[in-house]
Amino acid sequence: VLTADLTGMAGYISSVNVSLDLSGGFNGDLYAYLVGPDGGFAVLLNRVGMGDNANPFGYSDSGMNVTFSDTAANDIHNYQNVPSYSLDGTTWQPDGINIDPQSSPAAFLSAGQTAMLGSFENDDPNGTWTLFLADLSPGGQSTVAGWGLDITTVPEPSTWALLICGSLIFARRILAGGSRKKIA
Repeated sequence: VLTADLTGMAGYISSVNVSLDLSGGFNGDLYAYLVGPDGGFAVLLNRVGMGDNANPFGYSDSGMNVTFSDTAANDIHNYQNVPSYSLDGTTWQPDGINIDPQSSPAAFLSAGQTAMLGSFENDDPNGTWTLFLADLSPGGQSTVAGWGLDITTVPEPSTWALLICGSLIFARRILAGGSRKKIA
């Protein structure tokens, strides 16, 4: 379990990207998720390759240096099915498969991406962020060489709404000549 305490960020989250640099191990054994200060939850890795007919126990690659973004073209769960895939400095959608990592290979095939980074949108970015990583098999263990968060915020929605409404009321009064007439 790794944590990062963020303070002093203004506004609310519009997007979160996560970088993860791992070495060693067996990628098909890994389970990783991120929890935000307001309770958002995203599954970054969940036994990548699990359920793939060629690799029923997950991919045997060792390590990765990737960035996770909901807007990436491909999800990481079946990365070996992407022509000329790379796990070195590339961007992938998070796994997002929110099922028990000890589930049967068939369960991974039918599960959808339900735990994505978008779960953090509109949350306050300030507080403790927790990255959990587990290597679910004995033997060659993975090591976290580094990780990071890239958080984009926008001003509080109510502040924008107040500014826009105030501007519209002010403009209406100017256009109306600033006077009011009561009609009985």
